[in-house]
Amino acid sequence: MALAGCGFRPLYGTNTTTASGTRLSEAMSSVDVQPIPGRVGQKVRNELIFSNTGGGHAAAPRYKLNVVLREQDIQQLVQVTGNAQGQVYQLQATYTLVDTATGKVRHKGKAISRAPYSRFQEVFANVRARYNAEDRAAETISESIKSQIAAYLATT
Repeated sequence: MALAGCGFRPLYGTNTTTASGTRLSEAMSSVDVQPIPGRVGQKVRNELIFSNTGGGHAAAPRYKLNVVLREQDIQQLVQVTGNAQGQVYQLQATYTLVDTATGKVRHKGKAISRAPYSRFQEVFANVRARYNAEDRAAETISESIKSQIAAYLATT
């Protein structure tokens, strides 16, 4: 049974094209990711740049990607003494994809990620656990943003 007429196209295939005929990889590499404040913002930005361009600058950027992050710690597993044994690091991102030629917002969206981590008696262990949770959440957020933008660009 042939599925040639079903309209399904893989999003991340090597020959995937947008609706206008441009290769999706070229369209993704034309997204210029703007600086995002903070350590986690830098991590998200680096992940997006690397996944879009392989680590280089966007050649002839057609779009600017603006990302705003919101971080939150949620206490879990509270002991009788009131101390939290575990926490959940929550990262929320709101983004806009702006056409550089017209200045119009072409696409906007949101992404959220939660990463649990344990609390310890040692200060260094707490800091490392938090950094690890931040890194995991940043990777998840950047992948979600990339997927949403790729889906948008594939249909334009």
